[in-house]
Amino acid sequence: MPQSIDSVPIENRLLAALPANEYQRLVPHLELVKVSIHQVLYEPNEPITHVYFPHQAVVSLVTSMEDGSTIEVGLVGSEGMVGIPVILGGNMTNNQAYVQIPGAAMRMNANILKTEFNRGGPLQTLLLRYCQALLTQVSQSVACNRFHTIEKRLARWMLLVQDSVDSDEFALTQEFIAQMLGTRRPGVTEAAGTLQKAGMLRYSRGKITIVNREALEATACECYRVISDEFARLLANQPESDSK
Repeated sequence: MPQSIDSVPIENRLLAALPANEYQRLVPHLELVKVSIHQVLYEPNEPITHVYFPHQAVVSLVTSMEDGSTIEVGLVGSEGMVGIPVILGGNMTNNQAYVQIPGAAMRMNANILKTEFNRGGPLQTLLLRYCQALLTQVSQSVACNRFHTIEKRLARWMLLVQDSVDSDEFALTQEFIAQMLGTRRPGVTEAAGTLQKAGMLRYSRGKITIVNREALEATACECYRVISDEFARLLANQPESDSK
């Protein structure tokens, strides 16, 4: 059930980056909700009715093939918004938005967001910057999946998830990770074992704890730094209010 957002800290970085007057205009249309593990926020080729600004939750944008295989094409956490097609004019997409780590999120009617976006100003600027950052993540992930080893890809993916939840510990199964990376589970098991033996992470009963982030960053391919630097560059500066 949705909860009131009165006195709730703004944990989503996009909403937090808005000037106070811009955020207050959105407040009447935002509701705090809990999204559960494996919850589908939108389906392929169906109209997107709501957008989500995650707090602690992490959502995978997943593409499925005819044979049932899946691969993650995008990752959205507290730095972003689920439902980008709404502001791009398409209102639907061919992928699925799938909750991989449960938690809180701000939900908003898609039509209202589109109206607010079309007003221009800081919200439009910020969401367009986020679109560019997400495009960087998607394109870099494509190259990463083609050229880099499972071990490096797994390290990159773990770091991105940790950045999204802002915690050293989170619940993820190896089977789920294999689906997101588009690879077989034995390969993930072997790669996770290598990282665990090296003292970078600890894995037990579906719970992952990152023990040595510095070593994990050194193991990850350059793709993690490219993606994280682009998000920092595009979202660090607060857009100026058009009311100034």
